[in-house]
Amino acid sequence: MKLPELRKLAAERGLKGVSGLRKGDLIQAIATGKLPAKAAAQSGAASAAKEQAPKEDSPRDASGAGDTDAKRSDDDQQSRSAARRARRNRSRNQHEQGDQQGQQEHADSSNSHKGDGESGERFGRHDRDDRSDRDNNRDNNRGDRDNNRDNNREDGEGGGRRGRRGRRNRNRNNRDGRDHGGNNRDNRDNNQGDNQNFEPEELQEVAGIVDVVDNNTAFIRTTGYRQNNADVFVNNRLVRQNGLRSGDAVIGQVRANGQGHSHGNGRNRQRYNQLVRVDSVNGMTPEEARGRKEFHKLTPLYPNKRLRLETEPNILTTRVIDLVMPIGKGQRALIVSPPKAGKTTILQNIANAIATNNPECYLMVVLVDERPEEVTDMQRSVKGEVIASTFDRPPSEHTAVAELAIERAKRLVEMGQDVVVLLDSITRLGRAYNNSSPASGRILSGGVDSNALYPPKRFLGAARNIEEGGSLTIIATAMVETGSAGDTVIFEEFKGTGNAELKLDRKIAERRVFPAVDVNPSGTRKDELLMSPEEARVMHKLRRILSALDPQQSIDMLIKQLKKTKSNGEFLMGVAKSAPMAADQTEEDYV
Repeated sequence: MKLPELRKLAAERGLKGVSGLRKGDLIQAIATGKLPAKAAAQSGAASAAKEQAPKEDSPRDASGAGDTDAKRSDDDQQSRSAARRARRNRSRNQHEQGDQQGQQEHADSSNSHKGDGESGERFGRHDRDDRSDRDNNRDNNRGDRDNNRDNNREDGEGGGRRGRRGRRNRNRNNRDGRDHGGNNRDNRDNNQGDNQNFEPEELQEVAGIVDVVDNNTAFIRTTGYRQNNADVFVNNRLVRQNGLRSGDAVIGQVRANGQGHSHGNGRNRQRYNQLVRVDSVNGMTPEEARGRKEFHKLTPLYPNKRLRLETEPNILTTRVIDLVMPIGKGQRALIVSPPKAGKTTILQNIANAIATNNPECYLMVVLVDERPEEVTDMQRSVKGEVIASTFDRPPSEHTAVAELAIERAKRLVEMGQDVVVLLDSITRLGRAYNNSSPASGRILSGGVDSNALYPPKRFLGAARNIEEGGSLTIIATAMVETGSAGDTVIFEEFKGTGNAELKLDRKIAERRVFPAVDVNPSGTRKDELLMSPEEARVMHKLRRILSALDPQQSIDMLIKQLKKTKSNGEFLMGVAKSAPMAADQTEEDYV
């Protein structure tokens, strides 16, 4: 039965003074027909205190004043003291129930337990006669909540004192409701202090070359063309918003988080600092960069502007190349060379000649899988950008460096510049792709995968003369006679892709004759577009003369005659006058 029903039943049986009884005492009084001795004394004291206490509008204030008077003087009225002790006993019993059981009644009367927890810890003994009341409370939850509401109203008198004690002992008693609020305030204060320690992050300028790895990943290579921990991650949104492409030279802003700052433990891009803003792309604003034409949409033409390689009379290599294999802007040339035939020296001479005679051209020397000492020598002897990946690096790095270098050249061509790329060597680049690319199942002779031949061919095929302006010239070396069937397959794949070829002979190099050029198989397609008609007729006569000799005799005679003259023009004039097979102009016009 509920507490109101029990009180009504007691009133029907003629029992008086049952309004202040607890449920257990009320049941006992109904069963015995009279009030318990202890309960009767408490009820009488409560009645006397109620008659003597002044009636005010706020019971809470009156009880609080009574608590204060009881604390200051021990001679206060006994009736009020008895009433307060009765209320304290009830609150302590309820708190003891919450501490010992920790079950359903704690959830139902959590407000009363939290408010009285500290009071229950500080006051003396507990009334053990009320333990039977806990069993009754579990049987009837709703009646217990009614009783708890009554107790909460009565216990409001001591709320001020308990609140003050709770504030003083906030860190010692976390069960008190005020403690949780205090701790939360402390945590908020600590968090605010921590936030104040973090000053606004400063942005620092960063510059590098964009490398778009895939559709969702892009980096700015800040230390060259190779991957480094100092690289900056570029969000895919910035790539689309600013129209960034691989090979773009970008200047932007990045958060200064320090060296080696980590963004998490996820993918590789989380280890790098992130780009915040793009300021310029290839010297243009991002708006201008978005309006660029794409490289594959530009119109390719035959080379029609010549790159003169002749510099000094004593440098015979460039003079021979000018005669045997003239090079134009947009040329796709191959230097076919066996080992130890002097191809690296020829590349150095070509690079220095281009830098001297054609300073408007942007020169890039790409060394793939080369010896470190050759890289150092090339950097010190060539006036251009040297991009190298030595043979002690993994094949994946060889391919990544070469791809980023050719993409950089394409971006410059899109801007209308003339770019010259010297690659040493395309055979080693094909080896690197063969070692790093996944197997397709179609293996050619020499262990070369068919998929490994396409990327180097794409590299070489990027060379072209652009009708809209600009050109990309690629002069690559190809190795032959190495004893490897794979190298032969790679060379045969690229043999028909170039429009100019310079063949070096091992036997001539063994005789210590340099440049060891085999004149007869060397030449340039559509070379008449690069020379004047008069020069073309003289070169035609010279070819006839040299073709009648074997390779060693032809290069010996050519070098001997070049040493007697100070320039190629002077040499050609001598050939035109003294050539025994000189023909008339009318005969030269027949095709």
